[in-house]
Amino acid sequence: MASPRLETYCCPNRDAATQLVMSFQPGIFCGVCIGSASVSLLLTILQLLPKKGQSPRKMPKASSSSTILLLISVCDILGGLGIIFRSSVWLGFPDFIANISVVNRTDVWPSTFCVGSAMWIQLLYSAGFWWLFCYAVDSYLVVRRSAGLSTIVLYHMMTWGLAVLLCVEGIALLYYPSLSSCENGLEHAVPHYITTYAPMLLVLVVNPILFRRTVSAVASLLKGRQGIYTENERRLGTEIQIRFFKIMLVFVICWSSNIINESLLFYLEMQPDINEMPLKNIRSAALITWIIMGVLNPMQGFLFTLAFYGWTGWRVDLKWRKRDIPWESMSSSTVGDNAYPSPVNYQTNIHDSKKVSTSDSQQTDEAISMLSEGNTSGDDRLNRSSPIYQGW
Repeated sequence: MASPRLETYCCPNRDAATQLVMSFQPGIFCGVCIGSASVSLLLTILQLLPKKGQSPRKMPKASSSSTILLLISVCDILGGLGIIFRSSVWLGFPDFIANISVVNRTDVWPSTFCVGSAMWIQLLYSAGFWWLFCYAVDSYLVVRRSAGLSTIVLYHMMTWGLAVLLCVEGIALLYYPSLSSCENGLEHAVPHYITTYAPMLLVLVVNPILFRRTVSAVASLLKGRQGIYTENERRLGTEIQIRFFKIMLVFVICWSSNIINESLLFYLEMQPDINEMPLKNIRSAALITWIIMGVLNPMQGFLFTLAFYGWTGWRVDLKWRKRDIPWESMSSSTVGDNAYPSPVNYQTNIHDSKKVSTSDSQQTDEAISMLSEGNTSGDDRLNRSSPIYQGW
């Protein structure tokens, strides 16, 4: 799981709240983390592998949205590997981990492993948050026809730059001036928690707003095609809206327990003695949400692939052949194939107007298809029957 408590535990003089959750059934907790991360890792890879019977779909050009979705899955996979490695070492070498609590020691490897593994997990999941924010921004810009593959470079710079900057800054403030003196006051811990949860809160607050505006822009885009809003266009807009809802639902399910747990632990830290009887229920709630975090955080990777692409099936095609990415859009390539031929006796000005209209229609098709890419169930039928994907 991904929590700033992982880095805090590396401090020999850690606070009582961190000690409470990290020392609660560590063997069971690590086993839960390994099991959840392993299941999520295998199912995520299964979702992304090409399947037998899938017909390759072509697009006029690649989409930045599909690249972002793939990068989100990559971050989840690498973060899950970090959880598996860290928890395995904790289970397999308990004496090695016990040396973290020793203040005066000469062996620096336990602390190095503790800090390094915690930073790896935190960095990858933080990058996943930034990529998810970029997906919401890109979806809105695509509909506004202001985005493309050229913007993916800016997304890389923003995502990895901010993820590394915030992670390093938070760790530096937490361990300043040395690892043995961290957690002596809230001035060390609070900035670290802020830099950790800032991208998560950004996704929770800003992404729903961007998704809502994107859905509204899609409706306007669909109406502008022929001046009407048919049942097919309404269904396509609903499909896109449901997809955005699934993405946010998965995010809330996987990370709301982190916010609840952190709020409870901060409350306990403010108390003179967290072991007092009146705080028993709060301690129990903190421990329960701690275990829930170990289950839900690693499962984000698999649940996101369900929200992105739906269930892609079990039949994996391991034979290598040149093919398009299976989550690329399936529909915009039909625009040119089904287009009706223009009469040869059109006047020049009408012909030019038709060319502009066809170009705008194709741009609209590409924008809509980028938002609906990856849907392999009812969207095929919808895309084939909707006027959005017919010739003009």
